[in-house]
Amino acid sequence: MKIDFILPDIGEGIVECELVEWHIQEGEAVAEDQPVADVMTDKALVEITAMHTGTITRHYWNKGDVAKVGKPLFQIEVSAEEAARHPEVTQVAEDAAPAAATEAVTAPTCSDQPRTRPGKALASPAVRRMARELELDLSQVQGSGRDGRVLKEDLLALQGDESRPAVASDDSVSRPAAVNRTVSIKGVQAAMARQMQDAYSSIPHFTYAEELDVTELEALRLQLRPEFEKDGLRLSLMPFMMKAIALAVQQYPLLNSRVNAECTEITYLADVNIGMAADTPMGLLVPNVKQVQHKSLKELAAEINRLTDAARQGKLPPDSMKGGSISISNIGVIGGTVATPIINKPEVAIVALGRIQQLPRFNSKGEVEARQILNVSWSGDHRVIDGATMARFCNLWKSYLEQPARMLVDLR
Repeated sequence: MKIDFILPDIGEGIVECELVEWHIQEGEAVAEDQPVADVMTDKALVEITAMHTGTITRHYWNKGDVAKVGKPLFQIEVSAEEAARHPEVTQVAEDAAPAAATEAVTAPTCSDQPRTRPGKALASPAVRRMARELELDLSQVQGSGRDGRVLKEDLLALQGDESRPAVASDDSVSRPAAVNRTVSIKGVQAAMARQMQDAYSSIPHFTYAEELDVTELEALRLQLRPEFEKDGLRLSLMPFMMKAIALAVQQYPLLNSRVNAECTEITYLADVNIGMAADTPMGLLVPNVKQVQHKSLKELAAEINRLTDAARQGKLPPDSMKGGSISISNIGVIGGTVATPIINKPEVAIVALGRIQQLPRFNSKGEVEARQILNVSWSGDHRVIDGATMARFCNLWKSYLEQPARMLVDLR
């Protein structure tokens, strides 16, 4: 019995996703709950597993295609005993091949048939794009792939058959013109583009820059690091940054608020859920650590480590990117000292951390000494936050970080 696996709604209102990788190829056996494919939504990488034990007989989508929710993703052939365990499954009719989820194809019946085929040619999006760039008609190309699929090699072979420009009299060899490459913006990158466009066009931003002397904070981090490593934790400055924000917003709750679209109401948030922008192979993701105000430094480090590792692997749970109240963008781990970050709507503030530099500074005695200096840039929603409020908030946050012992006074 052959059964179609229908791609379900794997997120809130998601209607399509990109097919990233097939783990099980056509004709290969698969066990129940074994990963079959990876698909990318506009939020995260999702692993699709087999619902039965059997053999994968058909892929309805190619790697790189955008699969549609509610359409078949793959077909699996199961035994009668396996089908009996799942009476709710629907068998695919054996006397009529199921319609392909992408496009219908009529394969040529013999080698002496003309190269023209009725209907659209069977080809991947990359091959179609290449055909457009080479100005070739796919319907006139004899595909060498399975079921007559047109491959890149078929297009290159045709291009090689075309007449070439004559060689110049000076025996110089003319080089082919470079071909521009156009790719679709989709998945996480498309979601980020929409989010940033909406935030920048609807929120009047202003940026406030400051420098922090983190010499004492860095010394404290190095002192505590062995204790964290005993528990398998990496200790960065991020837990301290987050804890200082959670303490500072107690006096300046406006920084941890939301404003409605009409800017007629402000909601002061009870929890401090701090997002951290993560540069991943899939694009920019902003998971957030929940209830920072209630977590210890060790609990914060553990959660930051977990979210960072999940982001790099593309396995962030959707809930981790919801409910953020204020964000941190740590550009310093890559480079740069000052940035003008865009607010992660509907939040009202975000801070960008530059790289730490060892710079000369005067001490209280007027002597020059080397200090660890970190530049920060706060962006605020100017509809509800003015420059004076941002400056006072930043000064308090700065005092906690420059004199980390001060945090003990207000810790709960």
